[in-house]
Amino acid sequence: MESGDGALSATSLDESITSFFTSAPPLKESDNLRERVMEFVELNSTIAAAGDGGHRKVVCVTSGGTTVPLEQRCVRYIDNFSSGHRGATSAEYFVKAGYAVVFLHRRGTIMPYTRSLPEDPLLECLELDGDSSIRGLIEFLSLITHTSPHLPQAVAGNLLLKLPFTTIFEYLQMLQIIAKAMKPLGPLAMFYLAAAVSDFYVPWQTMAEHKIQSASGPLDMRLVQVPKMLAILRKEWAPLAFCISFKLETDSKILLEKADMALRKYKMHMVIANELLTRKEEVTVVTVDGKIPVYRDKSQPDSDVEQPLTELIRNKHSTYIKNTNR
Repeated sequence: MESGDGALSATSLDESITSFFTSAPPLKESDNLRERVMEFVELNSTIAAAGDGGHRKVVCVTSGGTTVPLEQRCVRYIDNFSSGHRGATSAEYFVKAGYAVVFLHRRGTIMPYTRSLPEDPLLECLELDGDSSIRGLIEFLSLITHTSPHLPQAVAGNLLLKLPFTTIFEYLQMLQIIAKAMKPLGPLAMFYLAAAVSDFYVPWQTMAEHKIQSASGPLDMRLVQVPKMLAILRKEWAPLAFCISFKLETDSKILLEKADMALRKYKMHMVIANELLTRKEEVTVVTVDGKIPVYRDKSQPDSDVEQPLTELIRNKHSTYIKNTNR
C-alpha cells in the first residue's frame, strides 16, 4: 500500500525488506565478515581521536555500482555504472582527517591511494631493460612513492578496512552487517553512501537457474523494486549515526527537488546532489537548513571536489556529535 506521496507505507516497506533478505542467496563467509567488521569497529571505538579529546569516528564509505544477476548461475546481469572515484577519493580524505574507514566497494573499481595510477599499473609502470631486468618508468616512480606508502600505513594503523561486493544481494547484506556493528558507536558513526545502488532487481526465487537461452526468443522478465534500505538504516540499524546519501541525475532541473525529497523521506542528515556532466566540478549539499554549493578549486590543477566536500561533512558531523551528546 502506498501513502499519499507515492511512498510505500511502513508496513509495506518492512514486508519488502523482509522479503528481500529472506529470498537473497546467503552471503559467503558472513560469519568471518561479521567478525572482521566487529573487530575493526571495536578496536577503533577505544582509540582517542587526535585534537578533540573524544574517541575516533568511524565512517562507512560505499563505492561503485551494484549488479543485478539475471540467472542464479550468473552469465548475464544489469549493471549500475560507477567508477568508484568519489568513494575512493573521499575515503582518503576521511583517513587523513583521522577517521577509521570501512570501505565497502565494488570489485574492480577505483581504490583509495591507487586512483592516480594507470588502469594496468603493473604493465604500464614497468619496462624491460636491455639485460632483461625490470625497472620502473621514471614518470611513475614519484607518483608511486607519493601515494603508495599511505595505503599500508592506513591498513597497519587500522584506519582502513576494505570489503568488496558485486551484486545487489551482497551489497545490502554487507551494509546491514556493517551498520549493526557500528550501531553502538552512536553519533560517532557516519555513513557516506556514494555507491550507485540498483533500483530494480530479479528476486532470487523467480530467477532462472541456468543461462537464459537466446533461442527461446524475446526476453520477458519482471523486475521488482529494491526496497529503500535508507529508511531502515536510520530507523533500526544505526539510528544515531550521521547519514549522507547521494542523488545523481542527468537533468539538472529536477536534481535539487529530488535531493530534497530524499532528505525528508529517508531522514538523511545530508543529500549530495550531483549532475552527471558536472559531478567532478561541483556538487550541492542539501540539508534541512538549506543548500550549500561546493566547488573544486580550479586554481589548483590536481584539486578535486571531494576535498572541500569531505571537509564540510566532517565539520557538520562534529557539530552533530556535540548536539547529540548534550
